[in-house]
Amino acid sequence: MHDVLVRTNEPPRLRLFQRLGELWQSREILANLASKELRVKYKSSALGVAWSMLNPLLYLVVFYVVFTYFIPARTPSFPVYLLSGLLPWTLFSTGMAGATTSIVGGANLVAKVAFPHEMLPLASIRAQLVNFFFQFLVLVAFLVIFGYPLIHRGVLLLPLALGVLLLFTAALGFAAAAWNVRYRDTGHLVELALLAWFWSTPIVYPTSFVSERLGETGFNLYLLNPMANIVMGFQRAIYGGVSDRTLAQLPAPGLTWYGLRLIALGLVSTALLYVTWRLFFRRSGDFAEEL
Repeated sequence: MHDVLVRTNEPPRLRLFQRLGELWQSREILANLASKELRVKYKSSALGVAWSMLNPLLYLVVFYVVFTYFIPARTPSFPVYLLSGLLPWTLFSTGMAGATTSIVGGANLVAKVAFPHEMLPLASIRAQLVNFFFQFLVLVAFLVIFGYPLIHRGVLLLPLALGVLLLFTAALGFAAAAWNVRYRDTGHLVELALLAWFWSTPIVYPTSFVSERLGETGFNLYLLNPMANIVMGFQRAIYGGVSDRTLAQLPAPGLTWYGLRLIALGLVSTALLYVTWRLFFRRSGDFAEEL
């Protein structure tokens, strides 16, 4: 007698284009799940989604005070530099955290309702994308109030950098969500990894500081960090257009350098997404039994 593994909800193999069609047909579910997540988060809250805008403001105030009065920063227009890197990082970290716990948090739905389980981590990321746009308004308001330029050639990188960020977040989110169903320590490991990752990404300190300290070889190794490339894309799109002094804080003046790196990372993220999606799909048929 041999034990036979029977999947409960899904076919044994991911058929990519067929699955994409199923996800497209279920797009209303994605919108509803993301909307529900936002409503639950801000339920009975007087300020509602305005709380999401207070998060970057708090970071801005704390880091501005620390790096202006206690540890003076060498970075010109430091608040713009900080926000331009903090916003994509916040989307990534909150999206990853939400995606990791999405299947466990939606256990009732998984057990009782037949729907593509990918919708749960994707809905968590989509909900954080809504928060990102509200937080981006804080940055725009700051630029306008203090007279920083809004329109320049660098903003062409914004949609590319945002698209790559979402691809990369979804790729890691699928893997973390799938593993967290069986190994509940995954969420804690993700929290620790994000903490270390934050300080390994040029958000508080400029990339010019990294290149000075590590040299060319060390800096090239540093650039293997995917989030460093994404954050630098945002910084070139926003911070790099402030002045020549701010542009000098970034690793390259031209847009091509950033664009090519983002395109390469986008291709790698797409391949990674396919791999982690297959992992997620292979495990998803047994989620109901494991939860």
